Amino acid sequence: MGKPKKTINRRDFLRGMGGGAAGAGLAGRLLGREAGGFPCGPEDVELDVRKMVSLTLNGRKVALEVEARETLLSVLRDRLRLTGAKRVCNRGECGGCTVLLDGKPVYACLLLAVQADGREVVTVEGLAAGAKLHPVQQAFIDQDAYQCGYCTPGFLLSAAALLRKNPAPSADEIKAGMAGNICRCGNYQKIHAAVAAAGEAMRKG
Repeated sequence: MGKPKKTINRRDFLRGMGGGAAGAGLAGRLLGREAGGFPCGPEDVELDVRKMVSLTLNGRKVALEVEARETLLSVLRDRLRLTGAKRVCNRGECGGCTVLLDGKPVYACLLLAVQADGREVVTVEGLAAGAKLHPVQQAFIDQDAYQCGYCTPGFLLSAAALLRKNPAPSADEIKAGMAGNICRCGNYQKIHAAVAAAGEAMRKG
């Protein structure tokens, strides 16, 4: 007869795994300290660091306390209730969260709120001048440059930044300027036409 197989019950398995995990965690911390690296234990990391930030948001001064880990997108949407910047991919690929930071388009999902301290932020809510639409907004309406509309705020801000820098962009320059924004409906032809029309309207004053 062969040697009887040893059976392991669930409790023994979990007990063994727990001991292994604890040992691995302790070894990692000791090795880290000996090698001069950063300690790995959660008690050594401040997860709730908070900082006061002050920024100019759509022309108004705003001051609030934020956590070090909070993104600008989270603060805009969840704390300040400015929901024009969309949380879509949340990893800097689609442009749905685009805002203007000191006049330049940035992905708010990749920018920490503390990085906006002392700077100027414009969201789609601040693009119009009171009741008067920005020429880019009016052109998007006139050219029917949206379908579901979810990506539109990001496109509007990228277009506004492009036209501020280059009031008369060529077709290729418009495509390049809008390259950081994705329209999942595929309405690019009308979007590019709207940017060109907005540029013409802005040149005419």
